[in-house]
Amino acid sequence: MEATEQLSKPRVVVIDSLQSWEFYITQATNLNSPVVVHFTASWCMPSVAMNSFFEELASSYPNALFLTVDVDEVKEVAKKMEVNAMPTFVLMKDGALVEKVVGANPEEIKKRVDGFNHSFRVSVA
Repeated sequence: MEATEQLSKPRVVVIDSLQSWEFYITQATNLNSPVVVHFTASWCMPSVAMNSFFEELASSYPNALFLTVDVDEVKEVAKKMEVNAMPTFVLMKDGALVEKVVGANPEEIKKRVDGFNHSFRVSVA
């Protein structure tokens, strides 16, 4: 029940370790929830500028889990997901990468997340 409540809140979860990454990805997989991840770095201004956009995006899709990963703080996750540039946005389903968008392009990211979320709803209906 707690995991369902966590995933239904329209907010962004900050990942601070490989263990928290695995926990949230497992929870999302078990609940059949789509995952949207923002890989960022504090020194990357375009990436930092996307933070408020990402939070707004999260509030538009309450059934999806939105995660933020600082690539310098959680290098294992960035390496595992093959993130080499910031910002990078990753869409995941069932614990697997479905799509990756590199760069600070709010319109393109929103379009991809909207399409991903729509196809996810259709596939589970």
